[in-house]
Amino acid sequence: MRVALFTNNYLPFRGGVTTAVETLRQGLEGLRHSVRVFAPAPHPPMADPAWVWRYPSVPAPTYPGFTLAWPFSPRITGLARAFAPDIIHAQHPFLLGPAARRFARRCRRPLVFTYHTRYEKYAHYVPLPERFVAALAVKLSCRFAGSSDLVIAPSERIAVTLRARGVTAPMAVVPTGVPLDLFRPGDQDEARRRLAIPGETVLCLYVGRLDREKSVDLIIDAFGSIADAVSGVTLSLVGQGTHEPALRRRAERGPVPDRIRFHGGMNREALPVFYRAADLFLFASETETQGLVLAEAHASGLPAVAVRASGVDEVVRDGETGVLTKAESREFADAAIGLLLDRERRRGMSDAARTVAERDFSAARQVETMVGHYGRLLEQ
Repeated sequence: MRVALFTNNYLPFRGGVTTAVETLRQGLEGLRHSVRVFAPAPHPPMADPAWVWRYPSVPAPTYPGFTLAWPFSPRITGLARAFAPDIIHAQHPFLLGPAARRFARRCRRPLVFTYHTRYEKYAHYVPLPERFVAALAVKLSCRFAGSSDLVIAPSERIAVTLRARGVTAPMAVVPTGVPLDLFRPGDQDEARRRLAIPGETVLCLYVGRLDREKSVDLIIDAFGSIADAVSGVTLSLVGQGTHEPALRRRAERGPVPDRIRFHGGMNREALPVFYRAADLFLFASETETQGLVLAEAHASGLPAVAVRASGVDEVVRDGETGVLTKAESREFADAAIGLLLDRERRRGMSDAARTVAERDFSAARQVETMVGHYGRLLEQ
């Protein structure tokens, strides 16, 4: 099978969609399918492997490091025709999404669309009135979903939301999988030696973009109370983003600036050692369609305290693999303190978290599920 993946987010830009595309690409190629990724050209340019074809692009004015594709290119269209894909799989409803749809219709091939993002939650990146942009984003993304031959929802909640918004296209729930051989429990002491973290430290961890919609400020605020109650606790923040300077200032003004460490952005292959070194994962975003880093944490045997929100509550099982709270720093802190002071409860949650990851978030299993959907589309 030949699969064309059209995405506005791809390496070197890092984030959940990039990870989802790479996980799918690697899984498909592991099953001996041919894959090409159609993505914006980065600025500055970089050398690409043979499976990546780049559209001309311009730097995004509101997000450093992100580029916006110009979705018309006779050269790319010619390459795509020569590749002759069986399936065209769009990852976004804008920019390269319509390019994927045009190509699918011209060559009479099925169009699959994964609804990765709650687009209305990202309206603040567009320099127009936020309510107008949010409403327009919902309307256009649902219209694009409705024009697809199959919509992939990363969680049941997103599928229900799309149906409520009037999307009638065929739909399937397929979370982004986690490579369980990469994210797995390991020797905590060895992980801490590699990261130069003292063995007696109680380590809280956040992994993800440091952008406004991720609500990392709530984690920093809650950590002041956590540090007051738990001796020797520290917080590691792994990621980068536009909100990082403000978050650094917030941490410096807080009661324990010396216990909060910013590690910067990391390749995905560098993340497992952080998960293995940690005692508890903290996550406060309310804008997720799934919460992929939560699945990575659970695969690593790491329980979580997270804000109860769409997608998140389908990864973290409240009271079983972690604790879900309201988006309020005191309640969030209390939940974290309770787990940090109860090692036996954390140990039980750690075992349950790995079990849930193996059952529900195996990358190999999710890619096989996607291949099954592709095959049924071709049969139809």
